[in-house]
Amino acid sequence: MKGVAFGQYYPAESPMHRLDPRAKVVMAILYIICTFLCKNLTGFLVLTLSAAFLVVISHIPLKLVLRSLKPILIIIAFTSIINIFMSRGEVLLTPESWRIKIYAEGLWNALFMVLRITVLIIGTGIFLTYTTTPIALTDALEYLLSPLKKLKVPVHDFAMMMTIALRFIPTLTEETEKIMNAQKARGADFTTGSLIKRVKALIPILVPLFVSAFNRAFDLASAMECRCYHGGEGRTRLNVLRYRTVDFLAMAAVVVFGVGLLLLNRYGFGYTLS
Repeated sequence: MKGVAFGQYYPAESPMHRLDPRAKVVMAILYIICTFLCKNLTGFLVLTLSAAFLVVISHIPLKLVLRSLKPILIIIAFTSIINIFMSRGEVLLTPESWRIKIYAEGLWNALFMVLRITVLIIGTGIFLTYTTTPIALTDALEYLLSPLKKLKVPVHDFAMMMTIALRFIPTLTEETEKIMNAQKARGADFTTGSLIKRVKALIPILVPLFVSAFNRAFDLASAMECRCYHGGEGRTRLNVLRYRTVDFLAMAAVVVFGVGLLLLNRYGFGYTLS
C-alpha cells in the first residue's frame, strides 16, 4: 500500500511540474477520455507509448510509478479473468479437464483491459498528484469550479476537502501499517484461517485506525481555527495562477492525441474491440 499514487507528490524539475495546475486537471480529464477511445491494437500501442512518454518527461522514477499499481493488481486480475472466460468468439483452447473454453477474443479483451487500467492510473497520477502539490491542486479545483459559486455551491470548501483527503491517504496508509505491525507483535494473525476469521482479525486494526483518523481531523480543525481560517471568503493568494502559452499548447496536444486515436480506430490494424 505504500505505492498508492494519490496524495504523493514527487518534487522534480520537469516540464510537467512547471505546467499550470488548472491545465493539468483539464489534461487529466482529457487523457482519461483518450484511454476509453482506443478500440484496436494500434491505438493501445500508441496509448502505452504515451504513458511511457509522460513518465520520461515528468522525471519520475519508473519504479515509483509501477508501485502505484500494486493496490489495483487484484482488480486487474479479476477483470482479466472475466474477459478471458466470458468473451465469445473463436475457440483457442479447450482443456480436457475443464468445462470452460478460452477464446482468442477473450485474451485480446483481457490484454486491452489491463493496458487501459494501467495507463489510466499512470496518466492520472502523473498529471495530478505526482507533479502537483496539494495546495496547487486545491487552487486549480477552486478556479475550475468557480462558476458554480453562482449557484451557491461552496466551491472552496469542496476543493479543500478533496485536497485534505488526498493528502491524508498516505498518512492513513502508514498508520495502518504501524497498527498491523503492532498487532502482529502481539500475536495477531492476518494471513491464515477462513475468510470470516480474517475479517474478524481486522477489527483490532479498524478501531484504532478510526480513532486515530478522528483525532487527526480534530487536531487539523483546531489548527485551522487557531489560524483564523474561515473558508474562501475574502481570501487572497500569494501566487496567482496564470496561463502561459505552453499550457495551451499542452492541452491542445492532448486533444490532438485523442483525435489521432479516433483515426487509428478507423485506419489502424490488429484486433478491434466490438
